[in-house]
Formats: sequence, structure tokens, C-alpha cells
Amino acid sequence: MMRREQFEIIRELLIKLPKVSEFYRNKFAGIDLTEIKCKEDFEKLPFTNKGDLRDAYPLGLAGVPDSEIVRIHSSSGTTGTPIIIPYTQKDVEDWAIMFKRCYETAGMTNLDRVQITPGYGLWTAGIGFQTGAELLGSMVIPMGPGNTDKQIQMMRDLKSTVLCATSSYALLLAEEIAKRGVRDEIHLKKGIIGSERWGEKMRCRIANELGVKLYDIYGLTEIYGPGIAMSCDHECGMHYWDDYVYFEIIDPNTGEQVPKGEIGELVITTLRKEGAPLIRYRTHDLTRFLPGECECGLKFPRIDTLIGRTDDMVKVKGVNIYPGQIDEMLREIEGASSEYQVMIDHLQGKDIMTLFFEIENIADKENVEKNVSKYCKTKIGLTILPKAVAMGELPRSEKKSTRIFDNRY
Repeated sequence: MMRREQFEIIRELLIKLPKVSEFYRNKFAGIDLTEIKCKEDFEKLPFTNKGDLRDAYPLGLAGVPDSEIVRIHSSSGTTGTPIIIPYTQKDVEDWAIMFKRCYETAGMTNLDRVQITPGYGLWTAGIGFQTGAELLGSMVIPMGPGNTDKQIQMMRDLKSTVLCATSSYALLLAEEIAKRGVRDEIHLKKGIIGSERWGEKMRCRIANELGVKLYDIYGLTEIYGPGIAMSCDHECGMHYWDDYVYFEIIDPNTGEQVPKGEIGELVITTLRKEGAPLIRYRTHDLTRFLPGECECGLKFPRIDTLIGRTDDMVKVKGVNIYPGQIDEMLREIEGASSEYQVMIDHLQGKDIMTLFFEIENIADKENVEKNVSKYCKTKIGLTILPKAVAMGELPRSEKKSTRIFDNRY
């Protein structure tokens, strides 16, 4: 639901942006923006997508003069033209305010010691976690990614209470701490996890092995970075800061709004961003609105934790498969762990999908493989080649984990 004050901000933006931005002059050419008088009119405006942002490289997206730009960030993608996002001083301050809210939603205070493991540099993650924690008044330990020995040493010596990480690296650290037998020397209480989707089984492993309460944080470089939405103690979705961002959820195929509560693609409009304001940006993230107020008392609305991405889907033998389906399957199968990799090959004229997954007891390999094969056939509709491996055999990542490898092309 679009509130009146949100609509008024958006309407002012629509009048202003074509005057100051060549990007929006071209985007809205031929559209009478003075005729946008209600939510339904707004929903007829064209979407903005990642291709538009690449075409604007390097600074065509800027909504302010160069003299007002104080920082540049870029998306973490490694292929194609990068997406450059300029920030004004107010953008940087607003982002820190939102991040501070995230930390407060997790019950953090200025007595916490926050160990930050996501990357710094052009990527938004590390510096976002840091500025929010500094605004809260917490002690920041800005480690960045990698050097696991040093990470664990700092955790022990500085008595870190909060770990900020991708789920992949949080799992790697949890396994290393368990392997070294130093969990009793670790003082972590909370984990703030973002940047990639993670299943329930992985969540339980990290929480149990580190002895922490876990929170999901959401964001993307195009829209500030992480920190625009956060889960609370009740673990029922993520609250998003609707005084800074306006959310829509659409059918990814038709572009139409989905009924409230149904899964679709998240579309975001920035309400206060100056450096790179975005109108109806398609994130490709799949989620849904959650109804009602949360028991935690926060009045901010909620979306569900991410279900997957529209561009994560692969088609094998005519069946659409999302990583989330594999997460869910492994959660249901006794003896299977959270870690997996999918290899898709085209051999002798047909597609073959091999699913490698870790199991807790390698002696039970044959039985677990049969269960995985049966589940895939009955629930997903696909015959696969299951390959169980021992715990820790699949590669771990200090950043995001790549789980699906399509070798057909």
C-alpha cells in the first residue's frame, strides 16, 4: 500500500528528475509526468533495470552535479560493464541511519564489539556495516574478508560479540572454530548475515556451532547497499524502512502487481536518494509482503526472507529449478547437510544434473542418495544423479558461494 506521503515524495521526484538528469529525461521522454495523480498511474511508468544502469556508465545516473558527489560504489558483478552508483553526503548519512536501525532491531547497543568480514572498496558491504555500527557507538573491528586465522584471533582477543558476514563465510568460520576446539573462547552473541540466500539447515548449523542468534539483513548496491531491511528477534520476515524506500512486488513475467501475500519480484523506488535516485528498479529478488504487525512492536512493514532470484533459475529437461528448492529438499532429508553443488552437463544428446551434497555419516551414503533421488523426482519432477560426499569436502567461500554450474553452454 502506498501511503499519501510516499506518493507526494515520488510525485515531486518525477517532476524534478528530468530537469536535472539526462538519464531520466530520456527514460520519461514522451510521458506527461504531471498526469501521475495516483498509485495506479505510477504503476504504469516503465521499470528501471540493470541494463539501464550499465548503459548510464560511468556517471549518467547522477541526479546531482559532480560537486555534490562524495563517494562512488559499484556492484559486485565481475562481468560486463560495471554499475556505478554515486552518493552525496546526505546519502551516506541516510544509509548510516538505516543501518543503525538494523542493528537496533537486532538488539545491539554501543557496548557491542562488531567484527566486520564483508569486503571493502567499491563494494558497499564492509563500509556500510562499519558506518552503521559507528553511528550506534559500537566498537568496530573492520577485518574485511579472508585470513581466517586472524579473524579467529581477533574474535578471541577482542571478545567480539557480533559477527557480520555472508552466510558462506559465517559457516566457514563456524566450522574452523569447531575444528580448533576454541568455541569456549569465543564471545559472539549475534550474527548479522546478508549478501546471499541461505537455507534453514545452513542457518541452524551456523547458529548452533557459533552459539549465536542470527539476523537477516537485506540490501543491494543500487539501493544504498545492505541495511534497507532487517529481521527481528521473532524471525518472521524483514522490516524495511518505508520512509526511505517504496516497495512493490510484481509478477516477473507480466510486470503486474501480485496480490498481497503472493510471491513475486521485488521492485524498489528510492524516496530520499540524491546521488542516484531510482524509480521502479527491478531487483530480480523473489519475496512477498507479510501481512499484519510484527510482535516485536516495530511499525515498519515486512517482506519475507528472500526465496531466490528470477535470474538464479535454470531449466533442465524442461523443468525450472531454483536454488531455494534444493535448500528446501535438503532440509527435509535426514542425514543431509546444508552444503551442495549442482553440475549440469549435456552429454550424449541429453541434459544430466548431478547434485553433490554433504552428509553427516558417510556410511549412510547409499540410503541418503536414494532419498535425495526420490525427493527430486516426486517433488521437483526431475531425475538427477545424486552424489553424497563427506562433511567439509565441498569448497567453502569467504564471499558468496557459487552453487549451480551450468556447463551446457
